Formats: sequence, structure tokens, C-alpha cells
Amino acid sequence: MASADDGSSSGITDTASDSDDTSDQEAVRSKSDHQQEKACRYYNSGYCRDGKNCRFLHYCKYALKGTCTKGTNCEFTHPQGRKAVLGGNQKTERKHTSGGVEAGNKTAATTLTDGRFYQWQLKYKNDWKDVINDHIIEAQFSLPHIRGIKLYNTPYGVVNIDFKKMRVYGKRLKVRRLDDGKTTWLWYCNIGHKWVKYDGKDSKGNPIPAKSSDIEQKFQANPMGSFIFIIGTDTLEIQYNAMQQVSTRKKRKVTRRPMYRQPQARATAAGGISPPNHFIYSQAQTPQWQYKGNHGKWRVFKKTGVCSTSSDDIEKEYQQNPSGSMIFTIQGQTYKLDFGTMTQMNLSTTHSREVRRVLS
Repeated sequence: MASADDGSSSGITDTASDSDDTSDQEAVRSKSDHQQEKACRYYNSGYCRDGKNCRFLHYCKYALKGTCTKGTNCEFTHPQGRKAVLGGNQKTERKHTSGGVEAGNKTAATTLTDGRFYQWQLKYKNDWKDVINDHIIEAQFSLPHIRGIKLYNTPYGVVNIDFKKMRVYGKRLKVRRLDDGKTTWLWYCNIGHKWVKYDGKDSKGNPIPAKSSDIEQKFQANPMGSFIFIIGTDTLEIQYNAMQQVSTRKKRKVTRRPMYRQPQARATAAGGISPPNHFIYSQAQTPQWQYKGNHGKWRVFKKTGVCSTSSDDIEKEYQQNPSGSMIFTIQGQTYKLDFGTMTQMNLSTTHSREVRRVLS
């Protein structure tokens, strides 16, 4: 798996990071009452390049009319509170928001899993198939700075999944994440080019007066609404529609990602996508951890008399918790390696270096 910071493409899976601040982000275009009730024809055709800035609704056009016959199997988002036609009878559709809430896919309605925590699936024509070992996708999706992932050696060739738009680039495929309805969703804000969890502390060490659980509860009630909280004399608003935090002085990106859960043991599902070596590391494809040294040169972690950890040690910790961290020492100095931000920090000097995970 390539690093989240350099966009390299070696290995079985590649991930792309997203850590840009949006103080100069373009404001979302205003919508007239007429436009708010009109579905985007490009979204309903499969892709709208305007994303979150689109003036029209990114909803199933038939759901808006109350005539969608696909219900929870519909590949397009259905607005909450509307009616969907199922077999000729009017029925309120059950929703489970599941990722991809940015860039126009505001509610990302999905069906329930078959009992697993989550199920990542790819669709070709009318056939949805499970992605085997999808916990690797889930682990990357749980990291706020990861924009997407590339899957290699699939029946469809290289599959490039965009987490923000929940779509596959360059292929006639669709992607979705099914949810068991029990996922703990975490909310993050991009501050100083780093994703900071709302449950954490601000730059001055003060607790942030907004919790992911509260933000999520209000989002579930109204994915097109907002969450307002106060820090000091500033009133801040998290706008779900634009996925941004707005104050009188600045706009920042926000994102919503699941808390990672270890996959449940199960037999390979019949008909699932399991091509040769799909998500299986061969001896020539061992994940390698590197840090960015002086002059921008990447160096491999090696356990020596100077450093207390190795690349293999780090990989073992990462597999246990891809969004966690670990402590190690170099020349008697204590360092923290954060998998979420892909950095190592000297706990005495607070100096940080970038780290990455690549396939050798």
C-alpha cells in the first residue's frame, strides 16, 4: 500500500491524502426554491462534476416524484421524509447514512449488511458483489486524511475508488458501503493542514465544545442542516450540505469517517470478488515504513542500537489499529508515530517528520 502523502502507485493498494485547508474555499452557490426541488440530471446520469457546488439536488429524480420502484436498492440517494414506491405500495424508505457525504452525496443511503459490520461492494451492470478482505478498504476509509484507494489485480483491472464522492473513476463500475446501523461516526475539522477530531482539543489545549456524537445525531436528523456551537466569542457552524465549518473569519473543511472495527471472522462469500493475490501480500510486496529524513530523502525504519523499532514492528501495530499510534525511542528521545496523521513527533521538542507506508 503506497503512502498517503506522496501519491505513489506501487503495491496492491494506493491511498491518496487530503489535508488542504479551505479558508479560501469557494462558497456554495445559493439555490432558489425552484432549484431545491429539481433533481440534477448529471447526478442521475452517474456523475456531476459540480459536486457540492451544484445548484440542483443530488437525489434520485424518481424518488423526488415518489415513483422510484427500487427503494433501498436504488443506486442514487433518496431524501429522508419522502415516499418510495415499492411494489406499487407507498412505504417510507429506511435510511442508513454511510460515508461519501461530501461532494454532493449528502445522505448516501444504503441497505443493511448481511450481519457484518460493513460490506464494501462493486457493481458492474446490475450485479453487486462483495469485495473480499474489504477491511483493508475500511481501514483506509476510517482515516480522515485519505481521499481514496486503488485496488489492483481485480477482475476489472485497477479500480480507483474516491471516498469523498463514493464513485469509481474511469470505469463503468459503482461502489457502495453497506452498514450494520451500529457504526460510530467520527467528525473531523481540517486545522493547520491536519484533521482534528471534534472530540479532541484545540491548538491551545482546550476541549472543543462539540462532540462527534452530537454532530452525528443532528446530521442523522437532517443531513441538509447544520450544527452550531460556540468557542469563546466565536459562533461556528458545521454546514452538512457543504461539509465545512464556517465562522465570521474562516471556512474549514470537515469530514465524517467511521471508527474502525476489526472484521468479523467469516467464510468467503459465494460470488465475492476474490481475484488472485487480491489484498494478499506476497514476499516481494512486504509493506515498508519509512520516515522523511533530511533533504527530503525517505529512509526505512530499522531497529538498531539507536532506534528501538523496525518497519515490521510498525506494520504489526498498524494492522492492530490503523487509526492509532505507537511510542518508540531514538537515541534516548521518545517519539510518537501517529497512523492517523502519518507523522512521527519528538515528544520533547514537538518536532515532526512525515512517515509513509509503501510496498517494497
